[in-house]
Amino acid sequence: MTQIQRYIFRIALSAFLACLVGLTGTIWVTQALRELDLITAKGQTLVIFLLITSLSLPTLITVIAPVALFIAIVYALNRLNGDSELIVMSAAGMEPRRILRPFLTLGLAVSLAVAFLTIQVMPSSFQELRDVVTRVRGDFIANVVKEGQFTSLENGITFHFRERAPGGTLLGLFIQDKREPGRTVVYLAERGQAVDYDGQSYLALEKGSIHRQQKNTRDASIIAFERYTVDLAAFTPPDADVIFKPRERSTTQLLFPDTSETYYKVQKGRFRAELHDRLSAWLYPLAIAFIAFAALGDPRTTRQGRGVAVAGAVVAVVILRIAGFTATSAAVRSQGAVVAIYAIPLLAIALSALAIFGGTALRSAGARMARGLRAAIVPRRPRLG
Repeated sequence: MTQIQRYIFRIALSAFLACLVGLTGTIWVTQALRELDLITAKGQTLVIFLLITSLSLPTLITVIAPVALFIAIVYALNRLNGDSELIVMSAAGMEPRRILRPFLTLGLAVSLAVAFLTIQVMPSSFQELRDVVTRVRGDFIANVVKEGQFTSLENGITFHFRERAPGGTLLGLFIQDKREPGRTVVYLAERGQAVDYDGQSYLALEKGSIHRQQKNTRDASIIAFERYTVDLAAFTPPDADVIFKPRERSTTQLLFPDTSETYYKVQKGRFRAELHDRLSAWLYPLAIAFIAFAALGDPRTTRQGRGVAVAGAVVAVVILRIAGFTATSAAVRSQGAVVAIYAIPLLAIALSALAIFGGTALRSAGARMARGLRAAIVPRRPRLG
């Protein structure tokens, strides 16, 4: 790129990064506030909270990046035009393709980033998020038992604790284990704390006693302890098979699915739509870059308003995205709609390129035609003398 092109690229890049960071941060904070109950109500750690909220960042970036690119190009072109730099470039004979090059470079970089996120990163983040949420929901202490209530499980265990202290410590514990017929074991403890060791969850009890009643007798043995550990795996039912949705599966799994899987047979259309939506996502930043430049790339004087051009570009981008979502939805029901998923952004790029590269020639031809018609209609004034 030439020096002037690098100057334009720096303006657009700085505006893009500012918009991307600002919008992503704002939306991420609003999403994070919705997950605060993980700490306040479910007793999860700050690490789990940050992990769950950060796993949504790839999805946010892929949605916000094209919008940030559009805002950056509109801002850069308006700034260049407001400073009369576009007018000077045009007057110096700088062709539209040379002015477009820095914006196209930025658009290609955003497209590559979006392609990498949608094809590789997003499926992995969705899978990890599904695993973390499953573990959180399966947390017996956080989600099953309630403070001050006796909770009876189907496997014959009754659990109770008086209150939850800061840090997740349980006070006044009572656990009755009647899983074995005719044999009852009762655990009493002043406090308890859930701990993880070697991938397993345990409940560490402190200052309590164990009451065991044997079969066919009323006699019970009592054992006092300072610290005792109970395996929490016995308190939770066995996990059911986890079925990943199409968006949670890798791109390779969508390209080569297990056709014998029952879920795939039922949701075959969603697998198809998800695959082609990922493969076409990188086209939209390019289409948006072309639309923005086609609307605002021409130099205008300060007296010529650009509000209509900006509004037209916004409407065109909204129509583009709505058409893309409609095509993806139609691909769930019809395989023929897959063509529209790629055709819509490609058509937007083609029409915008025609307006950019053919606009000057069309306007020049129109101006020459108008001058010719004016000369033919308006008679020449006779010369005096």
